[in-house]
Amino acid sequence: MKRLRIVLILMAVLCATGITATAAAEKYLTIVHTNDMHSHFQGFAPEVDYRPFEPKGDATLGGWARVATVIDQTRKNRSHPVLVLDAGDFSMGSFFHMLTREEAFELRLMAAMGYDAITLGNHEFDLKPVGLASILRSAKAKDGLPQIVFAGARWNRDNPALATLEDAFAEAGVKPWTVLERNGIKIGLFGMLGKDAVEVSPFAKPLTFRDPIETAREMVDILRNREKVDIVICLSHGGLRDDPKQSEDEILAKAVPGINVIISGHTHTKLDQPRLAGKTLIVQAWCYGRQVGILDLVIEGNRTIPTAYTPVAVTSEIAGDGKIQAMIDGFKKTLDTRLLAGLGLSYDQIIAETKRDLVNRAEESPLGNLLADAIRYTVNKADSDPSDPQSRVVVAVESNGVIRDDLLAGNTGKISVGDLFRTIPLGIGVDNTMGYPLISFYLYGYEIKRALEIVTSVRPLKNDDYYLQVSGLRFTYNPRRVLFDRVTSIDIGSEDQGFQPLDYSPSNRTLYRVAANIYNATFLKIVGDFTYSLLSIVPKDRQGAAIDDLSKALVDADPQAPGIQELKQWQGVIEYVRSFPDTNGNGLPDIPDTYQGQLGRIVEQPSLNPVNLLSRPAKPTLLVLAVLGIVALLIIAAVAVIRKRRKSRVKKS
Repeated sequence: MKRLRIVLILMAVLCATGITATAAAEKYLTIVHTNDMHSHFQGFAPEVDYRPFEPKGDATLGGWARVATVIDQTRKNRSHPVLVLDAGDFSMGSFFHMLTREEAFELRLMAAMGYDAITLGNHEFDLKPVGLASILRSAKAKDGLPQIVFAGARWNRDNPALATLEDAFAEAGVKPWTVLERNGIKIGLFGMLGKDAVEVSPFAKPLTFRDPIETAREMVDILRNREKVDIVICLSHGGLRDDPKQSEDEILAKAVPGINVIISGHTHTKLDQPRLAGKTLIVQAWCYGRQVGILDLVIEGNRTIPTAYTPVAVTSEIAGDGKIQAMIDGFKKTLDTRLLAGLGLSYDQIIAETKRDLVNRAEESPLGNLLADAIRYTVNKADSDPSDPQSRVVVAVESNGVIRDDLLAGNTGKISVGDLFRTIPLGIGVDNTMGYPLISFYLYGYEIKRALEIVTSVRPLKNDDYYLQVSGLRFTYNPRRVLFDRVTSIDIGSEDQGFQPLDYSPSNRTLYRVAANIYNATFLKIVGDFTYSLLSIVPKDRQGAAIDDLSKALVDADPQAPGIQELKQWQGVIEYVRSFPDTNGNGLPDIPDTYQGQLGRIVEQPSLNPVNLLSRPAKPTLLVLAVLGIVALLIIAAVAVIRKRRKSRVKKS
């Protein structure tokens, strides 16, 4: 059935290009593509199972050594040119990125693997413009880097950070577009970020970006009319969605004629066949190196004809490339020496064990619960006074957007430091060291309710990255209620100590301490803008004064040391897991059975009962009722006027 669908889509492309499969064609091109590799050098999960040189030796997925083998085999199996491309987010996702500014592990590996061109994703900007500049310069100074194409950046040399990055772009040979010639085929390539990718790149500031459709039109015009290329390929970190209205790369393809192929990234979409939008083929290869896409094309004049598409699952059936794995093993030693040894850790160190998989989904999930609990546990341990109830963190939140990987039991149930880190790997602190720091602040009860409305209302409008995992509370919501007023009850407490109802009325002036990583807290602040102030949330200090700068809310991991010692979330997760009891006596903490399923922290209760729809109405519901009331009054008034006019006409007649 899958093969039939692929044949049908290829036939559709042939019809769209106005050429039949039997037409003469002399030039062939194969594109090998990846996206969202996120520094996942090792196959997973768990990493203790990974056996890169033992075909069928484990059940892990991915591993850059295996990806390298797919690339090499594809080149060997084709007599025509093979182009290797990546659609961005090659960094940020494992311990290896912790030294990416200094060592540029990812770019050096991609150069060794033979990538012809890549683009930047939103996560390449996680380390701020100056951090990205360091990555580029480190790669240039060491083993080199592939050609990077990136268009749409708005430069301002009056800003030192942007001047630094622009200079690094020039030194590393980053271009908005490039033209490659292979076997007489002129190939035009450009790369860029999509709108959603820009939106979730707060650390890219002060760098700003042009509209992607505007940027793409300019690039196509240059490549088609100035460079006279035979094929235009866009490396777009925009993404694909099931909803056509949110599927950025499909929208791009329809809005910008002249793009033959879009190599898509950002949304971690697993495709078994290309998508066709207008005359443009769009492909994406899942994420983390678990899949490699191979697209075979025929170039006939200015027409591009697909002949086959093969999504390759990167499993243990593929033996890894020895050269690439040797580089990775060397990088691992560098990590141990320069970073982890000082923390009493090592990359492969077994830290805990689990009897079951802890997965994360767009619902209350075992892993989400564990990570949210870890925030509350760690902050309370580092910065609270048992004799002062107000100092205790009541609520902690974590968004699905920063939970990057499941925690799997694998063959042995053994979990390494690297496995734990992969679940929550992102970010940079105010202190410019890697990893999101934890912060705490105070909110009123009604603001906690507004934060929870992100799950009920913002997430359906945006995407599942906005789903919040929670600790210290449970709540119910009715998806049939008015948008932004769907939460119907909130209890605070815990599963082991019990819960009590939270008074989230505006009259309750009690302040509750909330903890989150700084990235999620940033988004809590901007939810108000997104909802036109209906869900405005103002982080406060203990006295109720607004906190304008979230860096002032950092949790100090060591108050005895000078300055603020940032409490990193990834370290907090390790500390929390290490606190679990060793139930089988083998010296390793065991993840409790508590995290084997849902705990009823987030409960959906759909109802069309008018009482349930209108009880305890907040501002959004009151506004809707007011509008409906005004409309009803206008209708009544209009009916009265019409009747009066009719009566007047009857009298006159």
